[in-house]
Amino acid sequence: MPEPRETMIPVSGGSGGARGLRAVHAELLARTPEDAVQPRLDPVRDVLALLGDPHLAHPVVHVAGTNGKTSTTRFTERLLREMNLRTGMLTSPHLVSVTERISIDGEPLGDEAFVAAYEDVAPYVEIVDGRLRSAGQVPLTYFEVITVMAFAAFADAPVDVAVVEVGLGGTWDATNVVHPVVAVITPVSLDHTDLLGETVAEIAGEKAGILEEGVVAVLAHQSPEAAEVLMARAVQAGATVVREGLDFGVRHRAVAVGGQLLSLQGLRTAYDDVLLLAHGPHQGSNAAVAVAAVEAFLGGAGPTGDGVLEPEVVRTALADVSTPGRLEVVRRSPLVVLDAAHNVAGAEAVVTALEDTFDLQRLVGVVGLLRGKDALGVLEVLEPVLAEVVVTRSGSRRALDVEELAEIAREVFGEERVRVAERLDDAIQAAVDAAESGTEDGLGAGVLVTGSVTVVGEARVLLRADR
Repeated sequence: MPEPRETMIPVSGGSGGARGLRAVHAELLARTPEDAVQPRLDPVRDVLALLGDPHLAHPVVHVAGTNGKTSTTRFTERLLREMNLRTGMLTSPHLVSVTERISIDGEPLGDEAFVAAYEDVAPYVEIVDGRLRSAGQVPLTYFEVITVMAFAAFADAPVDVAVVEVGLGGTWDATNVVHPVVAVITPVSLDHTDLLGETVAEIAGEKAGILEEGVVAVLAHQSPEAAEVLMARAVQAGATVVREGLDFGVRHRAVAVGGQLLSLQGLRTAYDDVLLLAHGPHQGSNAAVAVAAVEAFLGGAGPTGDGVLEPEVVRTALADVSTPGRLEVVRRSPLVVLDAAHNVAGAEAVVTALEDTFDLQRLVGVVGLLRGKDALGVLEVLEPVLAEVVVTRSGSRRALDVEELAEIAREVFGEERVRVAERLDDAIQAAVDAAESGTEDGLGAGVLVTGSVTVVGEARVLLRADR
């Protein structure tokens, strides 16, 4: 789920921008945290109404699901941008800086632009906050305010289309004030069971809340229990449905340098020789979903009206897209890979991708999870591919205690295969040493840093991944 980052907010602007951004982020963090979800939409609608309903100023592609939302959102935005459309994009959570969440034309808002967006909406947010307090209700949350900021920034740009990632669930998510042309639902699995339901069917019901009359619902491959719920909701809402594996999908894929080479079946035509600069079969699937979403958008609201993409548009866009923190290679000797997998389904995708893509003799994991996650389940999935694991934590207030995580790890790996490091930098160094020491001249050694977005975001800073 989207989670506020309490630390490490580097800025790209000058010192004035740095002070402004830090002050604004501190005010946002002082609000109700994102993980304290409020099951409501009216406060967001009320602020947007005061602003002139900026969220209705452009068509929207809305993306929900358990895993793959951010990558699918990024792929969709990049395809639309390659068609010379001005795009807005809202994603969450962020890896390093809060400014990453709101992008225009593929670029995150700069520090000054982010501060300006906040200052533009702040007076109207305060009006609605006052109404909420008078009614004994919680003021707008961190995520609700950022969602309002994004819609205001998109309208101010203005953008031709916005690709909006759901923060948590769907029905009550702050982004669900939009009326999308296309609604995408990536694979649904167990996560946030304390908030969304204890079964896949219950969680799918929450995700299905973004489906409404007239929308084209693009459904990634789903388990039978999730598919049943999503299809029933689509019929009830009067949505048109297209499904991966039936109406579109990956026809063929092969591992390639830096990613994979794909042949994709779209809704109306095929796209061959597509280089995707992202690793793993799941990313190939995300790319197919994104292509179908854009085809559906073009057929219903886009400039061509026929829903057909030029093959070169698909090739150029997907060869240029980036997926930071998703099987991201940040070092080659030894190989260091970062992935923000934080649930069992995400860990399964990582293991499949590692075995599919990399030829490693010895892989050591650096793992830090947040409270409320299925730590035992994630570690059990990772155990077969890890020679050792170094447990650690991020700077998040929700980070699971290292000793508590170590006890769980010892149940899975045994005492001798578990190391403990309170600090992430020490954990990464210990993992590098352990990986290299078990191979000849370090050849075939690798390190996987995973378990939460916060751990991966901090690792990117430590390893200077942006450089």
